[in-house]
Amino acid sequence: MKGEQATVSIEAAQSGIRPLTQDDLPRVIELERLGHSHPWTEGIFRDCFKDSYRAWGYVSENELVGYAIISYQFDEAHLLNVCVHPGFRGKGLGRELLRRAIAVAIEDDLACMILEVRKSNRAATLLYRSEGFQQIGVRPKYYPGPSGGEDARVMELQFT
Repeated sequence: MKGEQATVSIEAAQSGIRPLTQDDLPRVIELERLGHSHPWTEGIFRDCFKDSYRAWGYVSENELVGYAIISYQFDEAHLLNVCVHPGFRGKGLGRELLRRAIAVAIEDDLACMILEVRKSNRAATLLYRSEGFQQIGVRPKYYPGPSGGEDARVMELQFT
């Protein structure tokens, strides 16, 4: 019985949010391709390991199933990319990654978080609104799309 309890504790410790490392890049790129119509390149992801970035991964049963990339610019955190494996969507992982990014940005004494989201991405827009983000603008044809581009909502969450 004691051996079983120890095994359960170890397995539980292998799920949750942790910083991404460069060793995660192959899986991150795989998730990116599964989750986005116009995926980032490996080079873009490599640039995200600089000091002005924060990169978080969500691990479930020792497998990376989601990530968030945040850039720090002056006193702003800019949420650049959030992706969750299609088989794990709708379970709150994106919300957990977002909340971790917000909490760390607040700890790092930043003033706000901004992001862009496709106008057609209703689920993400609802998530951001439920966490307190407000739309502050639109970037016309910001995202690549089949008809030349899709507008992005620019959203912001003030920390102070």
